Amino acid sequence: MTTAPTIYAARETVAIRSENLCRHYRMGETVIRAVDGVSLDVRAGEFVALLGSSGSGKSSMLNLIAGLDRPTSGSVVVRERDLAKLSREELAKYRLHVVGMVFQSFNLIPSMTVAENVELPLRFAEVERGRRESLALEALDRVGLRARIAHRPTELSGGEQQRAALARALINRPQLLLADEPTGNLDSHTGIEIMDLIREFNQHLGMTVVMVTHERALAERYAQRMISLADGRLVDDRPHTPHAPGGAREARP
Repeated sequence: MTTAPTIYAARETVAIRSENLCRHYRMGETVIRAVDGVSLDVRAGEFVALLGSSGSGKSSMLNLIAGLDRPTSGSVVVRERDLAKLSREELAKYRLHVVGMVFQSFNLIPSMTVAENVELPLRFAEVERGRRESLALEALDRVGLRARIAHRPTELSGGEQQRAALARALINRPQLLLADEPTGNLDSHTGIEIMDLIREFNQHLGMTVVMVTHERALAERYAQRMISLADGRLVDDRPHTPHAPGGAREARP
């Protein structure tokens, strides 16, 4: 089993705290309350599922935690940093060093090879080329894609593209992994493989995971905590014991 890197805090540490968090939009005379007064704590090392139907506010909540959007009012504090008080440059550094993000649509650049896609965050961080290549190989090996480093996204299956997206999200060893419908474009078998990988990172690296999904069965299989939203409000929050058959696979070295 892989030893947890020192950058990850103890499980009892609060990784995310929101207090009366709101994100409202105006469309003509109508106010859309995408997130409407949500207060919650997420401990470091938790695997949390955000559940709700379309329009419930779960993706808007994830965007606020990611620093991709700013609250209308209230606060979201990640690792003792109030994101609403950070400058644009500070938010960019936060997303680069603290957060890894995985999306339903993979968001890989078609003109780049798998290795180049995975290296991209390191290029933004101005890491030297030799170090970038070494870390990209390590990340791709962890998700089982070492043999595909020279391929382009269009030459990969959907599952392989999501593995590449995971490798890119992990290359800076983030403290927080945010996943927005990570299995939405995958068949059920491939989706389970991706979710098993995410669970490995949570269990063996101590990485905090917040996953948006509308699939309750998926959340029940993997999440340690189920948070339900409706009309932008928190309507249920309860601990959960995942009931996936068998144990998680050992993390790749």
